Amino acid sequence: MPKVYLKTYGCQMNERDSEQVAQMFVERGFTVTPEPDDADVMLMNTCSVRDQAEQKAIGRMNHLGKYRKKNPNIVYGFMGCMAQSRGEELLKQSPHVDLVAGTQKYHRVVEHVVDLMRAKEEAQMDDLRRPIIDTEEEEDSQNTIRDHVDKQHGVSEFVSIMQGCNMKCTFCIVPYTRGGERARPIQDIVDECKRLTDHGVREVTLLGQIVNLYGRHEFPKVDGKSPFVQLLEAVHEIDDIKRIRFTSPHPIGYKEDVIEAFTYLPKLVDHVHFPMQSGSDRILKKMHRPYKAQRFIDICDKMKEARPNIAISTDIIVGFPGETEEDYLETRKAVEHVQFDQAFIFRYSKRKDTPAAEMEDQLPERVKEERNQDLLKLVNEIVERKNAKHVGTTQQVLCEGPSRYNKERLSGRTGTNRIVIFDGDPKRLAGELLDVKINESTGHTLYGDLVLK
Repeated sequence: MPKVYLKTYGCQMNERDSEQVAQMFVERGFTVTPEPDDADVMLMNTCSVRDQAEQKAIGRMNHLGKYRKKNPNIVYGFMGCMAQSRGEELLKQSPHVDLVAGTQKYHRVVEHVVDLMRAKEEAQMDDLRRPIIDTEEEEDSQNTIRDHVDKQHGVSEFVSIMQGCNMKCTFCIVPYTRGGERARPIQDIVDECKRLTDHGVREVTLLGQIVNLYGRHEFPKVDGKSPFVQLLEAVHEIDDIKRIRFTSPHPIGYKEDVIEAFTYLPKLVDHVHFPMQSGSDRILKKMHRPYKAQRFIDICDKMKEARPNIAISTDIIVGFPGETEEDYLETRKAVEHVQFDQAFIFRYSKRKDTPAAEMEDQLPERVKEERNQDLLKLVNEIVERKNAKHVGTTQQVLCEGPSRYNKERLSGRTGTNRIVIFDGDPKRLAGELLDVKINESTGHTLYGDLVLK
């Protein structure tokens, strides 16, 4: 039985895509292994959002090339966003690679690998191998997203509802690596969620590059509700789904119907990850983000009115080309107003083939790092203060099973996406919504005791 080693870099979308590919290998009689030592196939699912992620994947692939001395028939392959953007160019940096499969070709990876394995066996000579480069667009590729079947599931799973992005922010390569927006039918997504519940899944996170623009080109509004809200309502009807999350929305698609959904869909969690990117109108315009900072803030304020306990997390880029001290202070001011419950702050880095990489006034790394550290300090102060307020309260927690760092204790998340550690029986409590009395906060993690009923 051949073994496959699959390493994933990047976002939740990549994690979900890797799950699909792994399952397809299992269905063809392969075994997925966490170690490369005795693997017959070695695949990297890659990310192009930052140069560091690309360099890590290439470095790892080149390191794994040493195993070919032991087994000349190993199949090596790149998948995903970097594969899509660089294509055949990757063979120059990693000449031992046999397969480069783009973001619309995940469903073809297994067949390509099988073909390569047969060719190697027949040729018996490494210099006769023929690399496969498959990065062309494929119509209806969004509908090749497969169910998570016959695998060990957690309590929470990602469900991909669409592919691609039409926004073309100047710092982002995703529209060029994943193509334009394409949505799956609502019923297909609902059916997948129902099947997941048969495997013990109780929480789903709906995934899309810009998730709240789901279906805007394919499906009509109904009673003034966007296709995305129609999807939320349909998933909400599934009895065994206890919580619904989605990521990541964009202000341009955050209409009144999405805000209103939080007032009548209780399974929607008290948390939204809502990328702001910058608090400066001038920088937002340069980023090609078609909204003003005040529009973003107004949406956050309305969300808090619709769901008073809602937690809002965000993404922010500091040091974008031409960002002045005044621009940065506008971002800082927006953070202080919204009081984010978490923020992922990134120093701007050039991405090949993006407009921002060619912009003038690229900032020195020193300035980027200073702003990064200053904003991190502010965000951490806000997060620690908010978490400390939970001490003494009782929170509803979805038990996910044993803690990652201490298998003797359980871990779960509140509706606001805060991690809670507590004691209990994982076999009995995993997948259950539990009341936990919070008695300690270490800044980013809460600790508590089960409230016995």
